[in-house]
Amino acid sequence: MANAGLTPSAPEAVPVLDAAAPWFTAWWPWVAPAWTHWQRHGHVAAALNALPSRAPVEFVAQSALPQGQAYEDFIYAQQRVPTRDNLHDFFNGCCWHRFPQTKLRLNQLQGEEIQRRGVHATRGPLRDALTLFDENVALLQAPDVLWQALEARDWQRLFMTLRPLWQEVRWVVFGHALLEKLVQPYKAITAHVYRVAPEVAPGDQALDAWLAATLTPEHLATKPYQPLPVMGIPGWCPANEDPSYYADQEVFRDRR
Repeated sequence: MANAGLTPSAPEAVPVLDAAAPWFTAWWPWVAPAWTHWQRHGHVAAALNALPSRAPVEFVAQSALPQGQAYEDFIYAQQRVPTRDNLHDFFNGCCWHRFPQTKLRLNQLQGEEIQRRGVHATRGPLRDALTLFDENVALLQAPDVLWQALEARDWQRLFMTLRPLWQEVRWVVFGHALLEKLVQPYKAITAHVYRVAPEVAPGDQALDAWLAATLTPEHLATKPYQPLPVMGIPGWCPANEDPSYYADQEVFRDRR
């Protein structure tokens, strides 16, 4: 599959971001200035702190995290985010700027769970669900018929028969690990899709407020996600215009 406009780079070099990639266009107001600052000055935390949108946290060097303290617990107590100089933490910081209420809510739930149960070798079901949301969720606001096809893993119906309906879809990549993977996209990248209610108004502020209000431990315990190989989305990959693209059962798997 084509490399979606990315410029190949040496192992030591930072990859080039493609502003025209459909998964990055809505992110560009945050990504572009922070990216430019990072490349000029060499520190992700400083680049994120320089953004005018003012996240509700401060970004600090990873060395600020005391040995033995959980990352989420430190953020919850300090309102400071330990940040490494890498793509993963770069996109995490951009998400703090774009969806501040949701990121605060996710961290609040993490912090409260750590205070209740402590830190153990395994995170537990709630912290696992929160981490999954934070890292790999994509948000989908779509007609019922599309969501039903996704739940059924009926890929041909979802992506071919109902293809015209994708023009009505509102789609947001939220997870920062998912954004990191999409810097160099490949066919098998799979998001955990979280459905956005049809009444949520357009715009990031309305979406952010709705997410922060609806993310509860009880709802997350239901595992309200559907897996979706994102390169199957119409317009994301020229190859998916051919119905045979979705016949690859290593990627587009049947519902068990």
